[in-house]
Amino acid sequence: LCAGGASLDLNSVEPKPRKWILDMTWLNLVQLSNLYPFTQLLGQVARNDKAWKSWFDEEAPEEAPVPDGYDSLLDTFRKLLLIRSWCPDRTIAQARHYIAESLGSRYAEGLILDMEGMWAESDNRTPMVCFLSMGSDPTENVERLSKTKNAPCRAISMGQGQEVHARRLLNQSMADGGWLLLQNCHLGLDFLEELLDTITIAEGMHEGFRVWVTTEVHPKFPINLLQSSIKFTNEPPQGVKAGLKRTYSSVTQEQLEISNLPQWKPLLYAVGFLHTTVQERRKFGPLGWNIPYEFNQADFTASVQFVQNHLDDMDIKRGVNWNCLRYMLGEVQYGGRVTDDMDKHLLNTFARVWFGENMFTDKFCFYKGYVIPKGKTVQDYLVHIEMLPLVDTPEVFGLHSNADITYQTNMANETLNTIVNIQPKDSGGGGGETREATVQRLADEMLEKLPPDYISHEVKARLQKMGLFQPMNIFLRQEIDRMQRIIGRVRTTLTDLKLAIDGTIIMSEDLRDALDNMYDARIPKLWQKISWESATLGFWFTELLERNQQFHTWLFNGRPNQFWMTGFFNPQGFLTAMRQETTRMNLSKGWALDSVILHNDVTRMMKEDVTAPPPADIGGVYIYGLFLDGAGWDRRNTKLIESSPKVLFTPLPVVHVYAISTSSPPDPKRQTGSMYSCPVYKKPRRTDLTYIFSLYLKTTQVPDHWTLRGVALLCDSK
Repeated sequence: LCAGGASLDLNSVEPKPRKWILDMTWLNLVQLSNLYPFTQLLGQVARNDKAWKSWFDEEAPEEAPVPDGYDSLLDTFRKLLLIRSWCPDRTIAQARHYIAESLGSRYAEGLILDMEGMWAESDNRTPMVCFLSMGSDPTENVERLSKTKNAPCRAISMGQGQEVHARRLLNQSMADGGWLLLQNCHLGLDFLEELLDTITIAEGMHEGFRVWVTTEVHPKFPINLLQSSIKFTNEPPQGVKAGLKRTYSSVTQEQLEISNLPQWKPLLYAVGFLHTTVQERRKFGPLGWNIPYEFNQADFTASVQFVQNHLDDMDIKRGVNWNCLRYMLGEVQYGGRVTDDMDKHLLNTFARVWFGENMFTDKFCFYKGYVIPKGKTVQDYLVHIEMLPLVDTPEVFGLHSNADITYQTNMANETLNTIVNIQPKDSGGGGGETREATVQRLADEMLEKLPPDYISHEVKARLQKMGLFQPMNIFLRQEIDRMQRIIGRVRTTLTDLKLAIDGTIIMSEDLRDALDNMYDARIPKLWQKISWESATLGFWFTELLERNQQFHTWLFNGRPNQFWMTGFFNPQGFLTAMRQETTRMNLSKGWALDSVILHNDVTRMMKEDVTAPPPADIGGVYIYGLFLDGAGWDRRNTKLIESSPKVLFTPLPVVHVYAISTSSPPDPKRQTGSMYSCPVYKKPRRTDLTYIFSLYLKTTQVPDHWTLRGVALLCDSK
């Protein structure tokens, strides 16, 4: 259930019968076919693929009849295994059915936090520990409850040097029956040991005394306190409706009427909508924000204060200075938290699209059905907010509806990873294969497939023939050196691990880590440190073989017609080498490296259609292996289109990347007005470290549309 086909290598299993089946899905199904009653599953999918495709395309496959008579064969748990293999995004939905059937329906439903009930269950020696989640803080709830119980609530935020004050408040509260609220205790873990000792052995403690603790999850949190406390968490309600409700419940009538200008109330609502949107986009992972920022109420308050001040100082004839307003929202109030350039661009796009004179017209809406209401009282606004949908489509936040699949899949993966992490790591008993035997078998298989080492003098001789000091060959040498380091490290680890399992050598900490990770189908830390990220060990090893194949072919068969971008350790170095090469070719035209920039054309060719390198007069390289995330591609018209339902990643055809000089006259065909500047990342995790460069993609929509969609190109979709 947890690992699926994560340890399998795509090249060593039965090939996929159809292209529409994802690689990871097929590996999951191969693994699943080892269990009864799925032993015939692979053959059934190949023979009856139309029925399986139609079932897979259902909005909720877990509610639909399963093809090939599986409905009568599967209990809820086995159906969960099938759903997890085919549709990871529906795993949590089917898990709820399984929990409801096994434990009772009340365990599968969401809970409303009952502070009163928790207080009744506790006593003066039982602390209540709240694990903080993003955007939620129980302080207000605790203080409100303390007032109803007539107990003084004393809050202190923990950190360096706060222990003295916390100790004083603890003694005071134990004596007079007050409540002690220790906030952010992950910053003061040492005091928690002392706290537990004090409340356990103290005599004559007031019956009304209570301890509340808020903390982020921390691996060194005292285990004794964890076991003896009542634990709870409080997730903030999600969606536009809940967010605007929370925002407008803190707006007073006086604040609403503070300005008589007609722009004030619509602007206040628009800032509230922006505030909710920037928070909600977090849950969609890199599609929403490259980095998940903790926007909070203070950002909203500061933005509203600025809008109010701006309107007070405004020249009524000139109206709102939109450039100033957008700058303050996108660069200062909210933008002050944003550290990633692409995220900053996204935030500024929201400010540009939503804040302008058109927001005061009747036609304006954030998304269909989400308009700016015309109200006179706070109650009018709350009534309008109450009528908003309970669940929002991702399109409200500028994203494609497929973004919800990404969100559900991430949630399922997080849950399954947590289950893997809490499994005992000791040797398994019982009748099955032991951990050691499983890993030993895996090590044997990997050693058999591992490519031979590169011989240094042989590599040098081949490069000498190709031109040792050509920029591209210098790049190839550096890549092969890094590849050899990984091949050597993997071979040593696997060989030593087999010896350690046999008891010939001592099982070191690194080897123990390799054993645990390989058993869980994860990448050992020793390998990850010098290589690349990957979703599973199986995909990582397949990538190692494919990367090596590209280098080996280039070295021994000469320069290829096209390059697999994903297979490079330093893709920026590859593009720099290409720029250097083009600059040298054009020295007679006065080209210099610092005035040469990258440009691109997306061809109609797929990888198998390329039979020759790019035209010599333009130069450059053909690259393949890029996937569009957040959009689809119209191959005939070579332009961006919306994603197809349930298709998260769309392969881009071969791209011709070449260098042009900024001093050359502009080519009329290369107008960037109808082009979207699409960032290219090495991996699905989008950061400054994985960013390579940007490609220009043709679009008939305005480029802002794709910015809000979070569209990017990935070298690896796994």
